[in-house]
Amino acid sequence: MSKEGETVCVTGGSGCIGSWLVHLLLQRGYTVHATVKNLNDEKETKHLESLEGAESRLRLYQIDLLHYDSIVAAVAGCAGVFHLASPCIVDRVQDPQGQLLDPAIKGTLNVLTAAKEKGVKRVVVTSSISAITPNPNWPADVIKSEDCWTDVDYCNQNGLWYPLSKTLAEKVAWEFAKEKGLDVVVVNPGTVMGPVIPPTINASMLMLVRLLQGCTETYQDFFMGSVHFKDVAMAHIMVYENPSASGRHLCVEAISHYGDFVAKVAELYPEYKVPRLPKDTQPGLLRAKDGAKKLMELGLEFIPMEQIIKDAVESLKSKGLIP
Repeated sequence: MSKEGETVCVTGGSGCIGSWLVHLLLQRGYTVHATVKNLNDEKETKHLESLEGAESRLRLYQIDLLHYDSIVAAVAGCAGVFHLASPCIVDRVQDPQGQLLDPAIKGTLNVLTAAKEKGVKRVVVTSSISAITPNPNWPADVIKSEDCWTDVDYCNQNGLWYPLSKTLAEKVAWEFAKEKGLDVVVVNPGTVMGPVIPPTINASMLMLVRLLQGCTETYQDFFMGSVHFKDVAMAHIMVYENPSASGRHLCVEAISHYGDFVAKVAELYPEYKVPRLPKDTQPGLLRAKDGAKKLMELGLEFIPMEQIIKDAVESLKSKGLIP
């Protein structure tokens, strides 16, 4: 059900996932309003303007997630909105409220309010596996699914500000959809990697750089499986174009442990200093080949982990970020 010719808005359009989504939407014939933080920063704009179809069907808008009027301008005239813009920091955060929570939660509310005001038909919100896990109280014998929510108290106690920001932002989106009657559908991607379109890399790709340099961190509360940039972008388009798609959509090629990922990287790239880590790095997480059942039923065929790693490593090499 391609909606060729439709105009849609992509917030966070210059990021790693956003750029892929803009690229695929343009390929499918959409007109795209992509938002960036700074129109004068070529690192945000140049790669988007060089995409096929951009000349005639891409318009860039500068927005601030906490500035409602800037968002309304970008959303006006759009049939659909893809809300990706949200800060992603998994390292130490100095000011959780200002750096993560406010932009994620208030930003989501502002985008949904603008969408409702401008008569948008469907909003696809990019959440994260970080809104599904960590949840230490999840039954040990049950595979984690869209029914699982990250434990807010656990995040507060352990200073896990990124999962907290994604969880609260998604909850706010569902409340808004229910109260205001807005059609909202959610994608929950895992650790997203692959060929990077922008000049800068995302937190997941930085994790891979560090791993190749010998970092032994196990990301106990941050990992549930990997997924290719292209598949995450496709998942957004599929849930937008399929009227039957509803609720949350876990988006990983498989539910796996970080240890599984590390072992595969070590096997494919023995020339790097990849550490030997225990196999089970996510205590209590049950593995599953079809964790993303809902998206598979919509027809998404996931690129396997091995290919994700190869595409990601080649991309890092081409950018000169690893030898």
